[in-house]
Amino acid sequence: MRSMKWAMVLFLLLPPAVQATVVRLQTVLGAVDIALLDGEAPRTVANFLSYVNSGAYNNSFIQRSVPFFVIQGGGYTMDNAGGLRQITAGPPVANEFSPARSNVRGTIAMAKVSGDPDSATSQWFISLADNAANLDSQNGGFTVFGRVTGSGMAVIDAIAALTAVSASGFSNLPLTSIPASLEVGQSELVMVTTAAVLPGAGTASDSDRLFNYLEAAYPKNLAPASQPTAAASGYVYRYYPATNAYVGTANGQLYYYGPASVSAIIPLGTMAAWLAVATQAGY
Repeated sequence: MRSMKWAMVLFLLLPPAVQATVVRLQTVLGAVDIALLDGEAPRTVANFLSYVNSGAYNNSFIQRSVPFFVIQGGGYTMDNAGGLRQITAGPPVANEFSPARSNVRGTIAMAKVSGDPDSATSQWFISLADNAANLDSQNGGFTVFGRVTGSGMAVIDAIAALTAVSASGFSNLPLTSIPASLEVGQSELVMVTTAAVLPGAGTASDSDRLFNYLEAAYPKNLAPASQPTAAASGYVYRYYPATNAYVGTANGQLYYYGPASVSAIIPLGTMAAWLAVATQAGY
């Protein structure tokens, strides 16, 4: 019992990652929420938010999809009349790659010009698989500045499953339907209709809100992030295979099971108390 209490204390005292900003990309296939790593990649986050807050990503589209690798956006917009426009790039941002933030599945990073580590501007990509062996060592390392949370990776996987073609000057362009003439318009593209900072907790359930917050606050304990939510034996929970850990809720309490608890289910406090913390952090 004493070791369990000590493990719980250690878990609660772990310094949380600085996280206060969640951006929602509203795509035609569903919403993708991204928890930004404000404190870990501040220049890159500020750069990304400058495009979000200016509306530059509204009516943009996913321009590249490579199976089992990445999907990429943030480069171009298309209006209702089919007018294609390149997003005006601001000043490039200095690279903030860190091996502590690897390019694993569900992470978002900035695209760069080959041979120039400090060339990131508006274009971003989300990893579909563990790309650490490739992208962490290439071109100074690609800066991970956020993670897809909640059910967002289901939307990303749905985008990745679409047929990608060469059309309108793009290679690997994912389309929701294939026009006979390959004259592509909004109705065929994977449009990002809006990109905006979430002012509050969004629409996730209370359990999902807590799990999303904990993934961002304790990434070393709960990895990889964005695992599916399940239910069994009265618990709503997520399992994290890389760290062999669970977080769950039941009867208004938050629980943890894993290495930090010496493989025992331990209570971490009430959901109400944790929801107050999560809400302050934007979940």
